[in-house]
Amino acid sequence: MDFTQAPFALYPALRAVQPSLAELSPALVPVQASAGTVLFSENALCQGFPLVLRGEIKVSRSSVDGRSLELYRVVPGELCLVSSACLFRNQPLSARGVATKASSLLLIPPDIFLRWLETPDFRSEVLGLFAARMADLTSLIDAVAFQRLDRRLAAALLGHGQKIAVTHQALADELGTVREIITRLLRRFEREGWVSLGREQIDITDASALSDFCHRLRA
Repeated sequence: MDFTQAPFALYPALRAVQPSLAELSPALVPVQASAGTVLFSENALCQGFPLVLRGEIKVSRSSVDGRSLELYRVVPGELCLVSSACLFRNQPLSARGVATKASSLLLIPPDIFLRWLETPDFRSEVLGLFAARMADLTSLIDAVAFQRLDRRLAAALLGHGQKIAVTHQALADELGTVREIITRLLRRFEREGWVSLGREQIDITDASALSDFCHRLRA
């Protein structure tokens, strides 16, 4: 594989690791995944440390009754917490990863990943990304534990017309939570096609779907 500057721009610490990407290139081929491709599954062994070069990976957990909870999404330059935790502890994966769009990633073999951790710059970068991802998960736990904030947020958006002049912070204050959680939920609503987000403005693009969402959760 002819490595360009893309991996180094996304993950700068890769410049210092040994063995280098150039040395690994004969055997290291990017994984190309179309939207909907399952990249890893719960309880499976981790096949390597993923470096996302293009696209997006949704990581989620499933319950025995078939329900699914999205934990986070991995975009280029970010870290998959579940994969790294699995490699750290040599345990099966605790979540499922699915490509949400056409994606490209490098899958670093477990033994190489552990050798790379001996490089201070790479270890610091991984631990920094690990901490940031843990903060995201803490916010998610708050949202799940303290009632269904997604339902309360959807209800708060309804009944104010198609265009709502409001900040994420104002909504957080109204609902008794923090801005980061509101932003996360609004982005999920936007992905569903229910709202469109602008600067201090939210456009309701599918009020019927928002209303159905509230009623479905109450049922």
